[in-house]
Amino acid sequence: MEYESERAMPADSRTVFDVASDASALGRWLPADIHVHAIASDLVEGEEAGVAEGVLMRVVPDQLRLEWGTRRTPDYTGWLQVADRADGASSVTVHLSFLGDHPQAHPSGKERNAVQAMLEESLGRLADVVTGRVARAGR
Repeated sequence: MEYESERAMPADSRTVFDVASDASALGRWLPADIHVHAIASDLVEGEEAGVAEGVLMRVVPDQLRLEWGTRRTPDYTGWLQVADRADGASSVTVHLSFLGDHPQAHPSGKERNAVQAMLEESLGRLADVVTGRVARAGR
């Protein structure tokens, strides 16, 4: 099952990517039950409450992209892509893929809506963090 959401961001793509890929700021916009920590300059490890499998996220700065997946199986992968817009702002697209026996691979309508809402809420929080960073930089 595939999920995707896109949102306009109030800053240029480099600023948005810097915020989105900052391991110390991930907890401010990711869902509350996901906890992350940097293990290298371009690699973040994450754990979700109640999920035994860890997730690795790779930062790809030259593509303004984050990519992640579970350590042991290909049942869960995702990516975040930042892109420029003509008006000088940017947009962020997040894509999630659930396969195999993963519960979100075969969701009911209610579960599908919950995952979509989680994506949109996370992008809203990312926009808030970006707005705060832009406001502080403008002082």
